[in-house]
Amino acid sequence: MCANIVVAEDDAKQAELVRRYLEHEGHAVTVVEDGRTALETIRHREPDLVVLDVMMPRADGLDVVRILRAERREVPVLMLTARSTEDDLLLGLDLGADDYMTKPFSPRELTARVRTLLRRNRRGHDPAPATMPAPAPASGPEAVPDDEVLTVGGLRVDPLRHEVSVAGTPVECTPGEFRLLAAMAAEPDRVFTRARLLDELHGYDKYISGRTVDVHVMNLRKKIERAPRRPARLITVFGVGYKLTDPAKNVRHASS
Repeated sequence: MCANIVVAEDDAKQAELVRRYLEHEGHAVTVVEDGRTALETIRHREPDLVVLDVMMPRADGLDVVRILRAERREVPVLMLTARSTEDDLLLGLDLGADDYMTKPFSPRELTARVRTLLRRNRRGHDPAPATMPAPAPASGPEAVPDDEVLTVGGLRVDPLRHEVSVAGTPVECTPGEFRLLAAMAAEPDRVFTRARLLDELHGYDKYISGRTVDVHVMNLRKKIERAPRRPARLITVFGVGYKLTDPAKNVRHASS
Protein backbone atom coordinates (compact mmCIF):
# COMPACT_ATOMS: atom_id res chain seq x y z
CA MET A 1 0.00 0.00 0.00
CA CYS A 2 2.02 2.95 -1.31
CA ALA A 3 0.91 6.39 -0.14
CA ASN A 4 1.81 10.06 -0.32
CA ILE A 5 2.91 11.10 3.16
CA VAL A 6 3.84 14.50 4.58
CA VAL A 7 6.29 14.43 7.50
CA ALA A 8 6.37 17.66 9.54
CA GLU A 9 9.42 17.53 11.84
CA ASP A 10 11.91 20.30 12.64
CA ASP A 11 14.61 17.93 13.93
CA ALA A 12 16.58 17.17 10.75
CA LYS A 13 18.01 13.84 11.98
CA GLN A 14 14.61 12.65 13.20
CA ALA A 15 12.95 13.71 9.95
CA GLU A 16 15.57 11.91 7.87
CA LEU A 17 15.15 8.71 9.89
CA VAL A 18 11.37 8.76 9.46
CA ARG A 19 11.70 9.57 5.74
CA ARG A 20 14.09 6.68 5.10
CA TYR A 21 11.92 4.12 6.86
CA LEU A 22 8.74 5.27 5.12
CA GLU A 23 10.40 5.35 1.70
CA HIS A 24 11.72 1.84 2.35
CA GLU A 25 8.03 0.83 2.71
CA GLY A 26 7.41 2.26 -0.76
CA HIS A 27 5.80 5.56 0.23
CA ALA A 28 6.44 8.95 -1.39
CA VAL A 29 7.51 11.28 1.43
CA THR A 30 7.61 15.07 1.61
CA VAL A 31 9.45 16.55 4.62
CA VAL A 32 8.70 20.04 5.98
CA GLU A 33 10.20 21.79 8.99
CA ASP A 34 7.47 24.00 10.47
CA GLY A 35 3.74 24.15 11.06
CA ARG A 36 2.80 26.79 8.51
CA THR A 37 4.65 25.02 5.73
CA ALA A 38 2.98 21.79 6.82
CA LEU A 39 -0.47 23.36 6.39
CA GLU A 40 0.40 24.81 2.99
CA THR A 41 1.84 21.48 1.80
CA ILE A 42 -1.15 19.47 3.03
CA ARG A 43 -3.59 21.83 1.35
CA HIS A 44 -1.65 21.69 -1.91
CA ARG A 45 -0.75 18.00 -2.06
CA GLU A 46 -3.74 16.44 -0.24
CA PRO A 47 -1.61 13.57 1.11
CA ASP A 48 -2.86 10.17 2.25
CA LEU A 49 -1.36 10.61 5.74
CA VAL A 50 0.50 13.17 7.86
CA VAL A 51 3.21 12.44 10.43
CA LEU A 52 3.17 15.53 12.61
CA ASP A 53 5.58 16.60 15.33
CA VAL A 54 4.00 18.56 18.19
CA MET A 55 6.87 20.97 18.92
CA MET A 56 7.55 22.96 15.74
CA PRO A 57 8.18 26.62 14.88
CA ARG A 58 5.60 28.81 13.10
CA ALA A 59 2.56 26.88 14.48
CA ASP A 60 2.94 23.74 16.56
CA GLY A 61 1.47 20.37 15.71
CA LEU A 62 -1.60 20.85 17.89
CA ASP A 63 -2.47 24.05 16.03
CA VAL A 64 -1.95 22.29 12.70
CA VAL A 65 -4.30 19.41 13.50
CA ARG A 66 -6.87 21.85 14.94
CA ILE A 67 -6.85 23.84 11.69
CA LEU A 68 -7.01 20.71 9.52
CA ARG A 69 -10.09 19.45 11.32
CA ALA A 70 -11.71 22.90 11.28
CA GLU A 71 -11.25 22.82 7.49
CA ARG A 72 -12.93 19.39 7.47
CA ARG A 73 -9.82 17.68 6.13
CA GLU A 74 -10.00 14.04 7.15
CA VAL A 75 -6.42 13.06 6.32
CA PRO A 76 -5.14 10.62 9.00
CA VAL A 77 -2.70 12.27 11.42
CA LEU A 78 -0.04 10.44 13.44
CA MET A 79 1.42 12.81 16.02
CA LEU A 80 4.96 12.62 17.43
CA THR A 81 5.94 14.25 20.69
CA ALA A 82 8.55 14.29 23.42
CA ARG A 83 5.73 14.97 25.86
CA SER A 84 4.41 11.86 27.54
CA THR A 85 1.78 13.00 30.03
CA GLU A 86 -1.72 11.66 29.54
CA ASP A 87 -3.19 15.17 29.28
CA ASP A 88 -0.95 15.95 26.31
CA LEU A 89 -1.90 12.72 24.58
CA LEU A 90 -5.61 13.26 25.18
CA LEU A 91 -5.43 16.84 23.95
CA GLY A 92 -3.98 15.74 20.62
CA LEU A 93 -6.61 13.05 20.20
CA ASP A 94 -9.36 15.41 21.29
CA LEU A 95 -8.34 17.85 18.54
CA GLY A 96 -8.64 15.12 15.94
CA ALA A 97 -5.33 13.25 15.75
CA ASP A 98 -5.75 9.58 14.86
CA ASP A 99 -2.76 8.16 16.74
CA TYR A 100 0.11 9.29 18.96
CA MET A 101 3.71 8.21 19.52
CA THR A 102 6.10 9.54 22.14
CA LYS A 103 9.82 10.02 21.52
CA PRO A 104 12.03 8.10 21.44
CA PHE A 105 10.14 5.55 19.35
CA SER A 106 10.95 2.54 17.23
CA PRO A 107 10.93 3.40 13.50
CA ARG A 108 9.57 -0.08 12.81
CA GLU A 109 6.68 0.59 15.17
CA LEU A 110 6.05 3.89 13.40
CA THR A 111 5.82 2.18 10.01
CA ALA A 112 3.43 -0.39 11.52
CA ARG A 113 1.22 2.40 12.86
CA VAL A 114 1.29 4.09 9.45
CA ARG A 115 0.19 0.86 7.75
CA THR A 116 -2.70 0.50 10.19
CA LEU A 117 -3.90 4.08 9.66
CA LEU A 118 -3.67 3.76 5.87
CA ARG A 119 -5.61 0.48 5.86
CA ARG A 120 -8.31 1.95 8.08
CA ASN A 121 -8.60 5.06 5.95
CA ARG A 122 -8.63 3.02 2.73
CA ARG A 123 -11.50 0.86 4.06
CA GLY A 124 -13.46 3.97 4.88
CA HIS A 125 -13.13 5.34 1.32
CA ASP A 126 -13.19 2.21 -0.87
CA PRO A 127 -16.10 2.08 -3.30
CA ALA A 128 -18.58 -0.77 -3.12
CA PRO A 129 -17.38 -4.01 -4.77
CA ALA A 130 -18.23 -4.27 -8.46
CA THR A 131 -20.33 -7.39 -7.82
CA MET A 132 -22.78 -5.46 -5.66
CA PRO A 133 -25.78 -3.94 -7.44
CA ALA A 134 -25.80 -0.17 -7.64
CA PRO A 135 -28.45 1.46 -5.45
CA ALA A 136 -31.47 2.90 -7.20
CA PRO A 137 -31.35 6.68 -7.78
CA ALA A 138 -33.01 8.67 -5.04
CA SER A 139 -36.04 10.74 -5.96
CA GLY A 140 -35.30 13.52 -3.51
CA PRO A 141 -32.31 15.13 -1.76
CA GLU A 142 -31.51 11.94 0.17
CA ALA A 143 -29.10 10.07 -2.13
CA VAL A 144 -28.15 7.33 0.35
CA PRO A 145 -30.58 4.41 0.85
CA ASP A 146 -32.17 4.26 4.28
CA ASP A 147 -30.53 0.93 5.12
CA GLU A 148 -27.10 2.55 4.80
CA VAL A 149 -27.92 5.26 7.35
CA LEU A 150 -27.75 4.31 11.04
CA THR A 151 -30.65 5.75 13.04
CA VAL A 152 -31.11 5.72 16.82
CA GLY A 153 -34.07 7.86 17.77
CA GLY A 154 -33.43 11.32 16.31
CA LEU A 155 -29.73 10.58 15.82
CA ARG A 156 -28.62 9.75 12.26
CA VAL A 157 -25.14 8.51 11.33
CA ASP A 158 -24.30 8.26 7.63
CA PRO A 159 -21.11 6.16 7.22
CA LEU A 160 -20.85 6.80 3.46
CA ARG A 161 -21.04 10.57 3.70
CA HIS A 162 -19.35 10.73 7.11
CA GLU A 163 -22.25 12.87 8.41
CA VAL A 164 -24.05 13.01 11.75
CA SER A 165 -27.24 14.84 12.63
CA VAL A 166 -29.55 15.10 15.64
CA ALA A 167 -33.20 15.94 14.92
CA GLY A 168 -32.12 17.19 11.51
CA THR A 169 -29.36 19.45 12.85
CA PRO A 170 -25.86 18.63 11.49
CA VAL A 171 -23.21 17.70 14.07
CA GLU A 172 -19.48 18.07 13.42
CA CYS A 173 -17.43 15.12 14.69
CA THR A 174 -13.72 14.37 14.67
CA PRO A 175 -12.71 11.13 12.93
CA GLY A 176 -12.32 9.38 16.29
CA GLU A 177 -15.71 10.57 17.53
CA PHE A 178 -17.33 9.46 14.30
CA ARG A 179 -15.85 5.96 14.51
CA LEU A 180 -17.13 5.50 18.05
CA LEU A 181 -20.58 6.83 17.22
CA ALA A 182 -20.91 4.73 14.05
CA ALA A 183 -19.90 1.55 15.88
CA MET A 184 -22.41 2.14 18.67
CA ALA A 185 -25.20 3.27 16.31
CA ALA A 186 -24.82 0.01 14.38
CA GLU A 187 -25.73 -1.88 17.57
CA PRO A 188 -28.02 0.37 19.65
CA ASP A 189 -28.51 -0.59 23.31
CA ARG A 190 -25.46 -2.85 23.22
CA VAL A 191 -23.01 -2.09 26.03
CA PHE A 192 -19.53 -1.41 24.62
CA THR A 193 -16.55 -1.83 26.93
CA ARG A 194 -13.75 0.70 26.81
CA ALA A 195 -11.46 -1.97 25.35
CA ARG A 196 -13.92 -2.57 22.49
CA LEU A 197 -14.22 1.15 21.81
CA LEU A 198 -10.44 1.56 21.89
CA ASP A 199 -10.24 -1.17 19.28
CA GLU A 200 -12.69 0.79 17.14
CA LEU A 201 -10.48 3.86 17.54
CA HIS A 202 -7.01 2.51 16.96
CA GLY A 203 -6.95 -1.19 16.33
CA TYR A 204 -4.71 -1.85 19.33
CA ASP A 205 -5.58 -0.71 22.83
CA LYS A 206 -2.09 -1.03 24.29
CA TYR A 207 -0.90 2.31 22.97
CA ILE A 208 -3.46 4.69 24.46
CA SER A 209 -5.23 4.56 27.81
CA GLY A 210 -8.92 3.95 28.43
CA ARG A 211 -9.32 7.63 29.28
CA THR A 212 -9.11 8.33 25.57
CA VAL A 213 -12.57 6.82 25.18
CA ASP A 214 -13.89 8.90 28.09
CA VAL A 215 -12.69 12.11 26.44
CA HIS A 216 -14.37 11.22 23.13
CA VAL A 217 -17.60 10.32 24.94
CA MET A 218 -17.53 13.58 26.89
CA ASN A 219 -17.14 15.56 23.68
CA LEU A 220 -19.83 13.57 21.87
CA ARG A 221 -22.28 14.27 24.69
CA LYS A 222 -21.69 18.00 24.25
CA LYS A 223 -22.69 17.59 20.61
CA ILE A 224 -25.60 15.14 20.68
CA GLU A 225 -27.21 15.58 24.12
CA ARG A 226 -29.62 18.30 25.22
CA ALA A 227 -28.13 18.16 28.71
CA PRO A 228 -24.59 16.70 28.48
CA ARG A 229 -24.34 16.31 32.26
CA ARG A 230 -27.56 14.26 32.25
CA PRO A 231 -27.10 12.19 29.10
CA ALA A 232 -30.14 10.49 27.61
CA ARG A 233 -28.56 9.06 24.42
CA LEU A 234 -24.98 8.12 25.24
CA ILE A 235 -25.33 6.34 28.57
CA THR A 236 -22.69 5.21 31.04
CA VAL A 237 -23.10 1.64 32.21
CA PHE A 238 -21.13 1.81 35.44
CA GLY A 239 -18.32 -0.67 35.74
CA VAL A 240 -18.71 -1.80 32.12
CA GLY A 241 -18.67 0.96 29.50
CA TYR A 242 -21.16 2.88 27.36
CA LYS A 243 -24.22 2.33 25.20
CA LEU A 244 -26.15 4.39 22.65
CA THR A 245 -29.91 4.38 23.03
CA ASP A 246 -33.12 6.13 21.98
CA PRO A 247 -34.08 8.73 24.64
CA ALA A 248 -37.78 8.21 23.87
CA LYS A 249 -37.44 4.56 24.83
CA ASN A 250 -36.15 5.51 28.27
CA VAL A 251 -39.05 7.94 28.72
CA ARG A 252 -41.58 5.24 27.83
CA HIS A 253 -39.99 2.82 30.27
CA ALA A 254 -39.99 5.42 33.03
CA SER A 255 -43.69 6.20 32.52
CA SER A 256 -44.82 2.58 32.33
